[in-house]
Order: sequence, then structure tokens, then C-alpha cells
Amino acid sequence: MTDLRAPSGRRRSHSARRHLAWLGVGLVVGFLVPYLFADVLHLPRDLYYGIYIATVLALFVLWARTTGQRLDVMLRRRRRLAVVLGVVVAVVLAAAVVLSEPAGPRPEGLALVWAVLWRGVAYGAADGLLLSAFPILAVFAASEGSKLRRRRFGTVAVGAAAMVASLVMTTVYHLGYHDFRSALLARPVAADLVWSVPTLVTLNPIGAPIAHAGLHVTAVLHSYETDVFLPPHR
Repeated sequence: MTDLRAPSGRRRSHSARRHLAWLGVGLVVGFLVPYLFADVLHLPRDLYYGIYIATVLALFVLWARTTGQRLDVMLRRRRRLAVVLGVVVAVVLAAAVVLSEPAGPRPEGLALVWAVLWRGVAYGAADGLLLSAFPILAVFAASEGSKLRRRRFGTVAVGAAAMVASLVMTTVYHLGYHDFRSALLARPVAADLVWSVPTLVTLNPIGAPIAHAGLHVTAVLHSYETDVFLPPHR
């Protein structure tokens, strides 16, 4: 995960526990932020997004710094491929939104620009960071230096575990919203298998946020009053 010397023995075991502990913290935060600020307090949507974005960024940076994960190294890792995959998946998700959701009215002028930048790009990127990049990178970091990672099959197994962690994070996060405590939950969980691909393949945190931002921008432009994307819905 970094350019630092991989830990070994007890040190590696301790490092793995720290990453898994942070993953647990992320799950708690991922549920509590939407539950408290959106479901219980009913904050205005854009204000809630600000709290959510700040919390996700703080969580990711604190995890990286306290566990020795260098952000510059992560961001340089296969960055071109991460960007390309992120854009490709964003296009796929955008097409899915257009084909599955009816077109509706949307703001105009500066209000539309604000919605695209805030609800589409900023909130979408934060979602991609929390739901995919953070759990995937944490699982891979927890396995750094292990015998499992030295074998191709072992790396595949770690990737599968990372994907499961992302699916769990997506599930827990959406359960924080009242709307998704229903059959509607299946939609974001299934979509997570798609928007996680750029980061899962490259281990670069920017891939999934690009893909997810594409999804949200399309929702803003095509189906602004959607009852599936851009929660909370009231």
C-alpha cells in the first residue's frame, strides 16, 4: 500500500488489526452520519451534504495518517488507469440512470451549476471514497506483507474480501436513510459492484469517486427529483 517497508510478524499483525479497527469505525460513522443528520435531525439536504463530505474526508485522512498510508503514493498508483476506468464506469452508470429513471424538471442557471458541483461532483465523490475506496484500501493494507499477498490466488482472495467490505459499507451507509430500509436497498448494493471496479483494480482511491460522481451528476441533470439517488428523499 505504501513505499514503506512492509511489516512482519507481530508488527504486521498489529498493523492488520489497526486497519480492521478503522474499518469498523468507518462502518459506524457511515451509518450514524446519515441516520443522525438526515433521518433524525432532518437537516437541509445541502447542509447535510457538507457535514457528510467533511466527515468522510476526515475519516479517510485520519486512517491514512495513523496507519502510515501515504496519500501521495496512493494517488500516484496506476493513476492513468484509475482515471480511465473511473470515466468508463461513470459513463456506464450514467447510461443506467438515463435508461432506468424518468427525466424530470431541474433547476436552471446558477442553481443548476451549484447542484451539479455540490450534489453531483462533491457529494458523489465523497460517496465513492467512503463506500468503495476506503474499505477496499483498508482491507488491502491489512493484508500488506502477508504470505497471502505473495500468491496470485491469495491476492484474488484479498480482492474478494475487499469487495465484500465495500458491499457491507454500502449496505450499512444506506440503512442510515429511512428510504433504504426497504427493497430499494438492493439497487445501491448491486451498483456497488460496478462503481468499485476502478479502485479495486488499481488500488488508487480516485477511481471509485470519479465513477460515483458521474452517477450523481447524471442524476442531477436527468432526474433531479429522483427517489433513488441523491438521498435523503423527503
